[in-house]
Amino acid sequence: MVKSLFRSKVKPSIKWFLLLSSALMISACAAVGPDYRPPQTITPGTWKNGYTDGLSHRRADLEALAKWWTTLNDPTLSRLVEKAVSENLGIKEARARIREARARRGIAMADLFPTLDATGSAKRSMTSKQIGSGRRVDLYDVGFDAGWELDLFGGVRRSVEAAEADYQATQEAFGDVVVSLTAEVALNYLDVRSFQTRLKVATSNLKVQKETFNITIWRYQAGLTTGLDVEQASYNLEATKAEIPSLKTGLEQAKNRLAVLLDEQPGALGPELEEPGDIPVAGIEIAVGVPADVLRRRPDVRKAERELAAQTARIGVAKADLYPKFSLTGSIGLESLSTRDLFDAQSRYYNAGPGISWPIFRAGAILENIEAQNALQEQKMIQYKASVLNALEEVENAMTAYAMEQERRSALWQAAQSARSAAGLSQDQYSSGLIDFQKVLEAQRSLLSFEDQLTQSSRNVTANLIALYKALGGGWTKITSIEGLDTVEKK
Repeated sequence: MVKSLFRSKVKPSIKWFLLLSSALMISACAAVGPDYRPPQTITPGTWKNGYTDGLSHRRADLEALAKWWTTLNDPTLSRLVEKAVSENLGIKEARARIREARARRGIAMADLFPTLDATGSAKRSMTSKQIGSGRRVDLYDVGFDAGWELDLFGGVRRSVEAAEADYQATQEAFGDVVVSLTAEVALNYLDVRSFQTRLKVATSNLKVQKETFNITIWRYQAGLTTGLDVEQASYNLEATKAEIPSLKTGLEQAKNRLAVLLDEQPGALGPELEEPGDIPVAGIEIAVGVPADVLRRRPDVRKAERELAAQTARIGVAKADLYPKFSLTGSIGLESLSTRDLFDAQSRYYNAGPGISWPIFRAGAILENIEAQNALQEQKMIQYKASVLNALEEVENAMTAYAMEQERRSALWQAAQSARSAAGLSQDQYSSGLIDFQKVLEAQRSLLSFEDQLTQSSRNVTANLIALYKALGGGWTKITSIEGLDTVEKK
């Protein structure tokens, strides 16, 4: 039937329409290679360590989780985090990767459509008199060349599928960068406030130790004690002084790290953070949710899933090389020996027709490439499973650390209170000559140690909270909805 139509006196335009329609139907055939099915991940129904004080099984509020640092009620921290998200160099690089992936997706999609090129040439030639006329000939040619490879076995469609998944993976990678960045800014800010508080503790203890040193000198001059008390008070005082330079060094380094995270020169945040501040503490209950929620939300897990999808599609691209490639090519134009006749009707020419290419012998290269793509898919599957396990581990560890450090801080607070009372009583009793200086020395050392440990523990409680927010995938807003990241809860 079709052959008879082309043999008949059907207009060329109708012939081309029928040929194009047939090509479109052929190219709509199913693509070779495996169709991607998102992996199902079996997760526990609840967290192993349970929900301690301050942690809830309620599903997390995504908007609140995206700006978790605001729960610490520190305007300076919020300002620094928001500036980092807009100015950090890693963020800018991740945005550039998204633009690159979007462009590569467009390149892959362009292969689905015909190509059209404009051509033109002007040539002058002359044959030798030995074998020809020896005349000079001018040839002018202008026209259009068109071509279209029919995606009969879906190689191009699989390539587009892979490029789309790559694009989505870069978006998830951007989210992962934001999650890490917000946590890093908060931790460095926490270090700044922690060092400032530790300096305050050391300075306060230094003042008390100076008073004790002066008392030992007075008692020594009055003949009430020996020079041993003076020397012990002196080295106790100097030991505390020796701690201060290292604390100041740590403070400046934390400020410099913060500045670099904000794409600022080191030292640029000095004036803004010059005034000491308290260590930020969260005062609300944290909704942790269940493990399945975390896997759906964490950008690194979502990124690994998209990379698996992209690699699955590339198997189809490789398999399509086993099959023939069909194409339609054609050209139309004007050709003449002189410019004045170039646009005459007699100068028109055209050619069109189908083409086919089929690899016959490649020494096994195509099959080896398919095997390589299958192996890469297996690697991506392993990486996805590893990202799932890593996500669950990070949440479990952060929950445990947060709960245990709160208990430690509570005990250190009680110890610091008792040490403060003991230090005051020992100094009064020493001044009255009721006890020897060794007990004063021990009490003051204990006070400095417990107050410093308490400060570091307060810092660690908030640091563990930040680690928990990071493990939950907090700090970013979902850029795009990706279907298929299904999880199955283990009952």
